[in-house]
Amino acid sequence: MYPSSDAFLARARRGLRMVTAVLCGVLLIALTLVTVVDVVGRYFLSSPLPGASEYTELLLMSIIFCGLPAVCLDDGHISVDLVTGRLRGWWETAQLLFARLFVSVVLAIVAWQLWKHGSQLASYNEVTVYLRAPIGPFSKAAAVIAGACSIVTFIMAVMRLSRGREETA
Repeated sequence: MYPSSDAFLARARRGLRMVTAVLCGVLLIALTLVTVVDVVGRYFLSSPLPGASEYTELLLMSIIFCGLPAVCLDDGHISVDLVTGRLRGWWETAQLLFARLFVSVVLAIVAWQLWKHGSQLASYNEVTVYLRAPIGPFSKAAAVIAGACSIVTFIMAVMRLSRGREETA
């Protein structure tokens, strides 16, 4: 017997959320350690962590884009429901469809612009000042994640999947 597609999608959603939560947690711990080492080194040993600001920037960007898939799967985007909170039936479904399609288009534009910017940075061989780490691949990785999130959000809109938050209970 094959599991229903809804059950499979719910398990896939939970699995991806777990992976992103663990990855974001590891990155957040790394960011905390960089900050602690830098502050202790700066104020108690008069020797700050070399490249701490660049580590912080790269880790923060990584945390944001690694968490983006979970936000998309949960329909966790920022929204104001002054009017939409009262919608029921067909109107609620139409509003959810429109919101997901809108988010999908915005994420596609973000992915496209990030890819263009990453390509431009790579063509200049742009690197960070202290660590000399190339910046282009980071931008392109963020573009791939944003593009994947755009596709996932579009699929959720077209398949009219339930809101992710309802499954967490």
